[in-house]
Amino acid sequence: MLEDILQSPTSVSLFGVFVALLLLHILHSSFSSQKRPEPPGPRPLPLFGNLFQLDLKRLDQSLYDLSKTCGSVFQVYFGPKKVLVLAGYRTVKEALINQADEFGNREVTPIFYDMNQGHGILFTNGDSWKEMRRFTLTTLKDFGMGRKMSEQIITEECGYLINELKQYEGKPFNNTQAISYAVSNVISALMFGKRFEYKDPAFQMMVARDNETIHLTGSVSVQIYNFMPWLGPFIKNRRDIIKNMEDTKADVGKVIEELKETLDPEVCRCLVDAFLIHKKHLEDSEIRNSYYHDDNLLYIVTNLFGAGTDTTATTLKWSLLYMAKFPHIQARVQEELSRVVGSRQVQAEDRKNLPYTDAVIHETQRHANIAPLAIPHTTSSDVTFQGYFIKEGTTVFPLFTSVLYDESEWESPHTFNPSHFLDDQGKFIRRDAFMPFSAGRRACPGESLAKMELFLFFSSLLQRFRFTPPPGVSPDELDLTPVVGFTLTPEPQELFVVLLQ
Repeated sequence: MLEDILQSPTSVSLFGVFVALLLLHILHSSFSSQKRPEPPGPRPLPLFGNLFQLDLKRLDQSLYDLSKTCGSVFQVYFGPKKVLVLAGYRTVKEALINQADEFGNREVTPIFYDMNQGHGILFTNGDSWKEMRRFTLTTLKDFGMGRKMSEQIITEECGYLINELKQYEGKPFNNTQAISYAVSNVISALMFGKRFEYKDPAFQMMVARDNETIHLTGSVSVQIYNFMPWLGPFIKNRRDIIKNMEDTKADVGKVIEELKETLDPEVCRCLVDAFLIHKKHLEDSEIRNSYYHDDNLLYIVTNLFGAGTDTTATTLKWSLLYMAKFPHIQARVQEELSRVVGSRQVQAEDRKNLPYTDAVIHETQRHANIAPLAIPHTTSSDVTFQGYFIKEGTTVFPLFTSVLYDESEWESPHTFNPSHFLDDQGKFIRRDAFMPFSAGRRACPGESLAKMELFLFFSSLLQRFRFTPPPGVSPDELDLTPVVGFTLTPEPQELFVVLLQ
């Protein structure tokens, strides 16, 4: 057959052109690869990639260790999947802030797609994400996120939490549940226009499912599923996450239906009302907008409920553990609160006069490092970064462990040291490498609310209680080793609470 083709002059010419084009393509690819070098990284194995060189139980630490030999920009293979890792403050800042558009897309991993189906604001891209994020930020600001209205909500919830902890005076207690309930009630007030009783079984179950889901999302088996999705049917943790998500959607759906039934377009009570009113306005005006639908509402609410509860509550749990672990730091915080505030309720405006307390909160966020990898990004286009060619659609891990522990930015990165945020006169100072809320286009939308919550909850608790290890346990024996999930949480352990006033 080949001989018959080559006997035709036309075929010979076409074949010659084909061969010439093929050679040109090979030469161009070779030339391009020389001109467009890829980032370095450990040599991968077929099929398995670099999985045997990484500890998936503490992936951020493995990648941090690799960065010390591979540099601040390198690539690893999770099975067949190539991932770009960015390490160190300057590199992460250059990508997420200086080149925000190119590095600003969200990587929607298989488990996050299973959980959100392409809706909401955390795990979406494109116009839907832009519109839903704009709506969410605008609405939360309208309800006073980070301002006086939200301060009133937090202050009220502080009272409920203080009363809850008073029941444990002189007794060992685990602070996990009460703190999660208090923080969850703040975001619930903004989303639903109401708070829940701590003893409400449906509310308790929602918070417990949220905690379990966030833990399972960071498990080794779910990480492997993200790299090898065909394993999905065999992974129990994935099935448990999906079951939890379905149950949470059902519970949230009931609350939304109740709000729909009592909706008054003239009185906007919460974020759900604002969404429904805006949706009805678009329908009445016959304006086509495909983003204001029930699925987006449901997943925005579940996204905010989960993220708004876990990160702030986890940071507060760490803060109380640090106070029990370092009693001299706790004593200094309480001396400052007593001297500046006295017995009255702490207010947000007190922060500027409480530099040491503020420094302790910031150092808790830095040292606890609760979101060491954050949520992965992808590149929105081909980009050259620090001399390396990065293809469009490349998965990107901004390694926040390497930012918050950057040895070129922090004087004692591996020590709990509030002086990181204080100058020689004891005044509070901001640090550029402080990035617990991520940065750039995908920075946490609830950052201002979380900052106010951390300050008011922490200050209010330290104003009234001293936290200690149980009798017979020294502060040195308290364990700071985190429980690893999607976020890093403190090991469950009991503390003693002593009422000060």
